[in-house]
Amino acid sequence: MFQSGNRALSLPRRTAALLLAGMLAGCGGGAVSSGGAGGGSASAKLIDTADLFSDQGSMYDSDPEPTATQSVTVTLRTGHGNVTSANIEYYDAADGAYHYVPMSVTSMDPTGRFDDWQGTIPAGGSEKHYRFEVISGGETLWYNADGASAIQPTSGDFLVIPGFKTPDWMKNGVMYQIFVDRFYDGDPANDITNGQYTYGGCATERHAWGTSVYAEVSGCNSEVFFGGDLAGIDEKLSYIKGTLGADILYLTPIFESPTNHKYDTADYYAIDPAFGTADDLEKLIQDVHGSVNGPEGYMILDGVFNHTGDTNCWFGKSTYGGETCRVVGAYQSQSSPYYTWYTFQDWPDRYSTFFDHVPSMPKLDFGASGSAVRQQIYASPTSVVQTYLKAPFGIDGWRLDSGQMLDADGNDGSDATNHQIMEELRTAVHSVDPDAEILGEFWGDPAPWLDDGTEWDSAMNYNGFTNPLSEWLCGEDEHGKAASIDVTAFDAWLRAARADLPVNVQEVMTNELGTHDTPRFATRCGGDLTRTELAEIFQFTYVGTPGIYYGDEYGMQGGNDPDDRRTFDWSQATTANAAVALTRKLISIRNQYTALRTGSFMTLVTDDTADIYAFGRVDARHRIAVALNADSATHIVTVPAWQLSMPDGSAVTDLLTGNTYTVSGGNVTVNVPGHYGVILEQ
Repeated sequence: MFQSGNRALSLPRRTAALLLAGMLAGCGGGAVSSGGAGGGSASAKLIDTADLFSDQGSMYDSDPEPTATQSVTVTLRTGHGNVTSANIEYYDAADGAYHYVPMSVTSMDPTGRFDDWQGTIPAGGSEKHYRFEVISGGETLWYNADGASAIQPTSGDFLVIPGFKTPDWMKNGVMYQIFVDRFYDGDPANDITNGQYTYGGCATERHAWGTSVYAEVSGCNSEVFFGGDLAGIDEKLSYIKGTLGADILYLTPIFESPTNHKYDTADYYAIDPAFGTADDLEKLIQDVHGSVNGPEGYMILDGVFNHTGDTNCWFGKSTYGGETCRVVGAYQSQSSPYYTWYTFQDWPDRYSTFFDHVPSMPKLDFGASGSAVRQQIYASPTSVVQTYLKAPFGIDGWRLDSGQMLDADGNDGSDATNHQIMEELRTAVHSVDPDAEILGEFWGDPAPWLDDGTEWDSAMNYNGFTNPLSEWLCGEDEHGKAASIDVTAFDAWLRAARADLPVNVQEVMTNELGTHDTPRFATRCGGDLTRTELAEIFQFTYVGTPGIYYGDEYGMQGGNDPDDRRTFDWSQATTANAAVALTRKLISIRNQYTALRTGSFMTLVTDDTADIYAFGRVDARHRIAVALNADSATHIVTVPAWQLSMPDGSAVTDLLTGNTYTVSGGNVTVNVPGHYGVILEQ
């Protein structure tokens, strides 16, 4: 469900503690300097910030998801001989104080350019944040997820959260999102027909596949149907899992509702008849989990729990299709057992709704802990959330529509009550399946729901992926409004978004080019499909779980809702289509190299003049450099391979073309075509 975005990066909850602790601890002195490839004595020059690197990838963090009994050994890279001493400075929530751990040099990289310093943060059940203190002679610098600083940082520290585990299948998977009515009609017998029912003054319209998504009657777009259903998705799993290789299926809402989008639930315990039956859902989930049509996969359903539809029997304002309710709803009587499930300002016609202006979507009032609404939605064994996690369904996770808005007394969330609800929901989900995914929808900085491991596992990465990528490559934001950033700003935006999140959250943030709530990426880029291909190269090599919105793999066009929900063009669904073939290749490459899934991320080149962005992904097994050319002309790009510890004379291969190159003078020089990229692997 669409909600307004917020480009500004809000401060996570840990920032207040860091600010206070930072003021108490004081500041380091000295000036920051930048340099080249490292080397030289500590007395000869200042600390070379270009040589400093650490993150929480497997080469720099012994266990990014420790238990309370596991210590964590962390590594800092410095220029060889460039630093006289280094310390870990970590804040422990258990005592509210900073602690120091001296570090020592344990190894040198294969090129001889870098030293690796290590130290160990002791085990414990409390949350910890750490940064590095780097000393050379009279100079002291600090290094954390925000990079190097001459003063002690007050945000952006690396995080250690004992007991916080995000699903490995999300870290290693590729998600495919489907707007069900528009994907494939597998059972014409359940299709909605013209005038089958009327809802909100709008009669249903059945449109032919591939025709306009706009209703013939103005204002009735939600009542336009094409016939897509669960049987159709099941029939096309061989395309999703086999042809493409995606293994995580995310469906927009499938529960009973009068509209095509189903974000106005009438009954959470019934599959919408136009989409099929409970048996159809069971079979689809079984086939997703199986390996007949491709890799064993996972299923995420869309949970719309902030609000119901006004046709829901709990509310009881509207009806459609001749259905009847056996209960008295809150709109019908103040004596209804469901009256307190909603918030009325003046019963019956003034009540809290989604966004305060969608009367067909009355907002649920979650009340206090233990309330009937909380029990019904997630807390009881027969709740909506737990029912679909259990047999016979066994879904693997929930996407929480407008997750930050769930609240009490008609409030719009994002406060203490919302966080309490999310903590309880996580407990309920994990009581059924500790490995289930909780994916939140939030368009701003989602760190408050992700930075301590008690609420969501991840969020749809509008803030840290979709929006910055769109502004850089398309010159429009995710909503299709003019907005442009250069490569330097793009990289800074990405770094800031990553720095707010634990590394295991970064690795499961879903990176979509677009969704059912945004104009299509190809349309935002003016119909230029080469920019879509470039964006995909980034999408499948960047940190996080790639999310394909059905049709983006071939460059589907579409403006704002409902135009972004066109029917899938099955004539394009073949590897004879170059864009589909590229998507398949990129998924295969990502699956082959762990460095692209859980490896470290390092910026290598930000060239605003040529519009070139290059970065590295590394782990103990592979070193990979990715160079992206957002200009229309071919450019010669010099990739600083020394930053990835690629020795001179070693060969690297472009995984997209098979071309090979040799590292010379610490660099690899390649020709990168316009609106394309290279993926160089050693």
